[in-house]
Amino acid sequence: MARRALDSTGLFEHGLSLGRGLVIKTTDLVRFASDPAFAVNDDMRVVGWNDGAAKLLGYSSAEATGQRCGQVLQAFYPTGEPLCSMLCEGRSCMAVGAKWNMSACRIRHKSGEMISAGISTLVMPLEARETGDGDAVAVIFLREANGAANVVTPISPLRIFALGQFGLAIGGEGLDVEGWKRKQAAVVLKCLVSQLGRPVHRERLIEWLWPEADETRGWQRLKVTMSFLRAKLRDGGAVADTIETVGQSYLLRRDAVWVDSDTFASLVTAGWGLLKEGELGQAQARFEEAESLYRGDYLEDEPYAEWCAEERARLREIHLELLAGMAKCYAEEGLFMEATRVCRTALANDPCRESFLRALLENLVNLGRPDWAAAHYAT
Repeated sequence: MARRALDSTGLFEHGLSLGRGLVIKTTDLVRFASDPAFAVNDDMRVVGWNDGAAKLLGYSSAEATGQRCGQVLQAFYPTGEPLCSMLCEGRSCMAVGAKWNMSACRIRHKSGEMISAGISTLVMPLEARETGDGDAVAVIFLREANGAANVVTPISPLRIFALGQFGLAIGGEGLDVEGWKRKQAAVVLKCLVSQLGRPVHRERLIEWLWPEADETRGWQRLKVTMSFLRAKLRDGGAVADTIETVGQSYLLRRDAVWVDSDTFASLVTAGWGLLKEGELGQAQARFEEAESLYRGDYLEDEPYAEWCAEERARLREIHLELLAGMAKCYAEEGLFMEATRVCRTALANDPCRESFLRALLENLVNLGRPDWAAAHYAT
């Protein structure tokens, strides 16, 4: 086959031809690409790096090869949140053979300069990875954004703290929610947080907040409260349309906010996935980060609200899953004292959870204190 420069569209066409007998290595695709491109293995380490990538990011092939993707990209979402993080969306997609794209983000040049760019990928099908095509499982293409229309301006997302005491922050500055004149505005926002990314019909909001009001009066109250809430968020620096109107419903945009409970649940899921793969250190890092987010029960300042009871119960269960993961990591690393501490914490939250009781007794025995285990069992 004649070798020629291929853009990312051409590469996708050739990628589709792989199943029909076309023999070409993923690392060769990187070399032939006209776009800046590099290849990664299933551990997200660079195994191929072309001249375009070297020119765009400043790293030579020798410097980039062997580094993790996130170390050479250091990418950020338009909101300012790290794209290259423990919860890498790209890695999750590539692990199942699915492509992943990011139309606009910011990546860091070796010099420290931030570059507006887009990312697209060519992901090898799972079956193709068994043909001996080296370690590469995906090719990542970079396109620098040119022109003012394509410049990505970092935006600070609305950060919502729903675990423990409710709080809001934008750009590192807390919003004085307790000082809001209309107290129900915060409750409306909490209701929308509990249904993050899903439209909530105005009738449900009225029923939750003003169950005694008739439809007309309830609707008037909701309109005034929603107007006040949007103004407060806008004045605080939140992105436009953080709360969207969808017909007769309201929706809190998932892409405009960061919610601690959402991140907490994702970290626990990621931790267990790594633990099952035998990556104890990485799993423990996820668990510990998740534990730092769990400052208390979900919306603990709304203890009697039925609209958040189900989510509170779900997150309590996830917290127990987190503690189980932490205890398992510590025990497998031989840190039995730490594992014992975690088991005691879990039993304080749920005294009837037998799995934690068994783990506690096993860890006490492994500590060389069977007498403590016997005494605890007797109580």
